[in-house]
Amino acid sequence: MKIPFLGHRREKRGAPDPEGIAELLAECELLRSHASRAGVELDDTTASLEAVDQLVPRWREDEEILPWLGNDAGLYLGTVIVRTVPGAAWKIRPDGQPVVRLASGREFDVVASGREWAASGVPELSQLYAEVAEA
Repeated sequence: MKIPFLGHRREKRGAPDPEGIAELLAECELLRSHASRAGVELDDTTASLEAVDQLVPRWREDEEILPWLGNDAGLYLGTVIVRTVPGAAWKIRPDGQPVVRLASGREFDVVASGREWAASGVPELSQLYAEVAEA
């Protein structure tokens, strides 16, 4: 007996929505909250990266917040790169890690960079941006 509505269903795998992914990754809620409390507006510009570099790193005292804030810092760095460097785009690696891919094909693990920044302040986010923008 063949019942059409019980047949094999195929999952449609569409291309991921790059704009939707970019908006999701740009949220950076924890970093935006910390910045806002310090009077810094995160407007997705290089100037805002410089302002974030100047935040007093009170989060380093909290082992729970540190990795989350570092993750957000990396995603924010990636957001600024994607929005201001021609040809830059988000790419999700097979392991689920978001990276920024430049038009040249070079990829940057901005989340790892953000975690380093949150833990030690070095290298500064604005410095990383300058290096990526030159590439």
